[in-house]
Amino acid sequence: MGKLIVFEGIDGSGKSTQTDLICKSLAAQGCDFRRLSFPRYDEPSSMLIRMYLGGDFGENPDDINAYAASSFFAADRYASFVQDWGEYYTGGGLVITDRYTTSNALHQGAKMGDVQRRMFFKWLYEYEFELIGLPKPDLVFYFDIDVALAEERMSARRERTGTSADIHEQDLAYLTNCAQSGLQAAAQFHWYVVDSMRAEDQDQQSQYAHLGAHTFQDKYVRSPEDIHDQVLKRLLCLID
Repeated sequence: MGKLIVFEGIDGSGKSTQTDLICKSLAAQGCDFRRLSFPRYDEPSSMLIRMYLGGDFGENPDDINAYAASSFFAADRYASFVQDWGEYYTGGGLVITDRYTTSNALHQGAKMGDVQRRMFFKWLYEYEFELIGLPKPDLVFYFDIDVALAEERMSARRERTGTSADIHEQDLAYLTNCAQSGLQAAAQFHWYVVDSMRAEDQDQQSQYAHLGAHTFQDKYVRSPEDIHDQVLKRLLCLID
């Protein structure tokens, strides 16, 4: 079997940026790998996902229970594995993916309390990895970030691209629950947590947060390059 590396985090956490950087570094080193991103919005297998996120089943994330919504995303991943990268992976290939089963842990686990989440996480991993037969990740990078900053980044991205928010992105309370669910899943499944904020001066961070996201970011958010250095070192320990 190959190696499956997952980049995970709430919307606006910087996981796509880190996926870009790691792929550039691997390519520069001559590494053979495949890059994936989920959901695959341009593929027929994502139809139910698009309907769900577009509000066809309800205007709020909680309108669709976690188990039903998880099955939408799992089907898209299964189709991708069978049609695209399964043979490459089973042949020993290195796969880098922006989101995976781990995203269901964040976004669907956000719909329930801590105790229910633990049962949901167990069901989720058994469902996708044992019953469906998708491969388990060898390493999951989880990018932990302040929720207010993540929301600021998403707003700036929507303004830049002219896109509108889906039912997940419209709800700040839901995004906060996603962050909590993500940290709980990281602890339960031993993900590698990457803190996007500077470790020093934690008390001062809270004091400056009221000045706005840009001031907060300038002072206390780690640069993408700094985070990338940490990620690359950890990844090379696994694949070397």
